[in-house]
Amino acid sequence: MRIALFGYGKMGRMIAELAAERNHQIVAKIDIDETEIDFSTFDVAIDFSTPDAAFNNITACFKNNVPVVSGTTGWLHDFEKAVEICNQYGTAFVYASNFSLGVNIFFELNAYLAKMMSQLEQYKISMEEIHHTQKLDAPSGTAITLAEGILQHSRLTQWKLEEFGKDILPITSKREEKVPGTHSVDYKSEVDTIQIKHTAHNRKGFALGALMAAEWLQNKKGIFTMKDVLSLN
Repeated sequence: MRIALFGYGKMGRMIAELAAERNHQIVAKIDIDETEIDFSTFDVAIDFSTPDAAFNNITACFKNNVPVVSGTTGWLHDFEKAVEICNQYGTAFVYASNFSLGVNIFFELNAYLAKMMSQLEQYKISMEEIHHTQKLDAPSGTAITLAEGILQHSRLTQWKLEEFGKDILPITSKREEKVPGTHSVDYKSEVDTIQIKHTAHNRKGFALGALMAAEWLQNKKGIFTMKDVLSLN
């Protein structure tokens, strides 16, 4: 495949490295100030840019019939607009808050555990996420996805950052040096604590998942998630 990278930070460089190993070609590395883009030169775009740039990057690709894989978080207030434009131009889109294969299995485990615990009101649920200090949004998109999986199967009605209450799922966000991403969910009672946790050791898992999504997306039309890519539906 001929791939354009929107955003060439640490994730972009890791994707470029793995793409070469998988016999793909990076034909464009597009940063924030780039204005002249020849969309005809690439088969798919992978967007790991910034919250401010993501919507314009993604929809410009759709308007030029280029499918997109995006892992940028913090822009989802415009997600439905992007979906509408994707469908209007008949192309394809995979969005995920996290492309790691392990994290997507963790999402499924999280939802299953939430179902099991839904009637046990003695357990108080909380979440924690830890990321590197350069991460722009809090809580992480992965944490929000985990929270949504819990809310679907519990008595809680909303998640809040650093806020506790009767119907609230509290999320604690920490920023530390050189932490690719750690997410944990705790069910705590007077007598014990049940915890599930995912710890990323590096960014390679995220980059590999994004490339696998781009490979899977070829010759498809529509809106997809990593559940589709990994056949987890």
